Order: sequence, then structure tokens, then C-alpha cells
Amino acid sequence: MILSGGCIGFIVDKMRFDILDEKSYILIIVPAILLIINYLYGRQIFEYDSEGEALHFRNRNIIPFIDKPLNDEFPKYKLIKFEMVSILFFSRLYLTVSSKNGGSAILKYETSYLTKKEVNDLKTSLNKVINANKEKRHQE
Repeated sequence: MILSGGCIGFIVDKMRFDILDEKSYILIIVPAILLIINYLYGRQIFEYDSEGEALHFRNRNIIPFIDKPLNDEFPKYKLIKFEMVSILFFSRLYLTVSSKNGGSAILKYETSYLTKKEVNDLKTSLNKVINANKEKRHQE
């Protein structure tokens, strides 16, 4: 929306007013840079639900046309391990889940916008699930 507003402002300035001269390119460049940073920084909304027998993960963007939303739900017993990776301002959650054919699949979620408390709560919850899975496997 900001980018389209900048483009319209650029066109109106060039065709009608010509007030900004060469500075009118800023109307396109600044919103484009903001859009690129938003895309690189990742999906802003991360939702996690561990109630019941399934784990439910949702990761979506505020701007719907930038990325496709991720939506995964699987039984708790399929979770093998998880890893949180943080590099500078970027943070990701990697989940290793057992698949139907006996192998495993890795699911990625962007968690850059979570607070430290939310990250700690997520880690605690996932550790509980993994420990429960290990106990069940050990009992069998």
C-alpha cells in the first residue's frame, strides 16, 4: 500500500507538479526498501497451540501477498526434536517431525518478532512434548 502510494505520488509529481525534481525518486525507493526489509525479516505473526493431542503452528505475514502463510498441524508423538536459530535480528524455529515413510521432515518457522518470554515459553512447551515422547518410546 505504501509502495503503491509512493508510485502514485511519483507519477503525479512528474506529470503535474514537478515540485520535487530528482528527489521524486525517493517516493519509490524508500517504500521499495521497506518492502524488501519486511520480506527479508520474515513473517510477523507466529501462533502456536499445544492443547490436546496435536501441535498446531501458524506463521503468516501482515501483508498477505508477500508470502504464503504456513499452517501445519500434526500429532504430538511425531515431534522428534526442535532447534531455535538466532542470527543478529533473524530468528527461526526448525522442527524435525517423523513422516509416514519412516523418515523425517524439517519444518521452518520465522520467529523474529517473538519476545524473549514467548520464546522461552515455546521452548518449554516443546521440551515437555519431546520428553513425553521419549518416555513413551522408552516404556515400549
